Amino acid sequence: MSPPREGREGREGRERRESREGRAAPVAGVWTIAAGVVLAALWVARALLVPVALALVLALLLRPVMRGLVRRHVPAPLAAALLVLLLFGGLGGAVFTAAGPVRAWAERLPATLQAAQGKLRRLRRPFEEMNRAAQRVERAAAGEREGGRAPAPATPAAPAGPGVLARVFGTTAALVAGLVEVLLLLYFLLASGDLFLRRLVRALRQPHDKRIAVRVARDVEAMISRYLLATLLINLGQGACVALTMLLLGMPQPLVWGGLTVVLEFVPYLGGALMIILLAVVAVATFDAPGRILLAPGLYLLITTLQNNFVSPLVYGRRLALHPIAVFLGVLAWYLLWGIAGAFLAVPILAALKAWADRTERFAVVGEFLGE
Repeated sequence: MSPPREGREGREGRERRESREGRAAPVAGVWTIAAGVVLAALWVARALLVPVALALVLALLLRPVMRGLVRRHVPAPLAAALLVLLLFGGLGGAVFTAAGPVRAWAERLPATLQAAQGKLRRLRRPFEEMNRAAQRVERAAAGEREGGRAPAPATPAAPAGPGVLARVFGTTAALVAGLVEVLLLLYFLLASGDLFLRRLVRALRQPHDKRIAVRVARDVEAMISRYLLATLLINLGQGACVALTMLLLGMPQPLVWGGLTVVLEFVPYLGGALMIILLAVVAVATFDAPGRILLAPGLYLLITTLQNNFVSPLVYGRRLALHPIAVFLGVLAWYLLWGIAGAFLAVPILAALKAWADRTERFAVVGEFLGE
């Protein structure tokens, strides 16, 4: 007598589920190991990969201009050289213009940190006295004799002035060498044109895959170019607002604060947090009234909040919108891998990943997660 049909179907369905679950476990393990290997490789090879990634992002930014020059019959090597020279001249001009105010600000930074430390020590003294009084009350309640001295407060460490700056910005020689390396790589990437894309298309066999590769490349180029240009315009406007605000508050070197805003706001979250800390320290050293001390970091926080919630969504548009949680996690992860350069590259990398995921059905869920 054969078993009932429903029983057979139930057993077959259960066997299929168990088979899928058995196959899913090894696949998940393989993906986990592969992700760990990739992360380790990114961290170990960061000295090589960071200049390449920076040059690639700049090449994607300048690619539309490069394509326009080539259409006007300018040879590709000459057009690439012109763009690299213009970029180098612009960076050199900006550094030369900001060198004087930044040098004066950096020379006063150790004294500013010491003054802020002294004021914070005086502000902390009432709380330390309250803490010692509470300890004496506890000892008296416990029947202890109050003859011993209260433990002396720990002496705060001396502020690290040039050492902190050296760790954050690196030495001048390393900075110049890295800049030259990035510019050389940028020149070769621009001069080669669409060589790598053509080779990738030739390597793919299916016409559908070829079309997807071309569309993804164009989408990535458009998204990164739009993101960098839009971010530069937003940061310039925010820097002007911050400089004017610091001038009205009486903060020293308001132009330096505006310039730092333009540069640091390219790093989401981390740049703004560093600006608030620097403004708070300098405000403590400059002003005596608590209200004026809180105004500098508070107004900066207000300006950046308005920019993030009203200006950025309007300028970026729906197509480039990334989820704030994805941006925060991406910035944190790339900062841990590649430092400040990784934090700067995090959003372009996320934008490129979103453009690729939106064009592939298998990874469409990744695009949904990254987008708003």
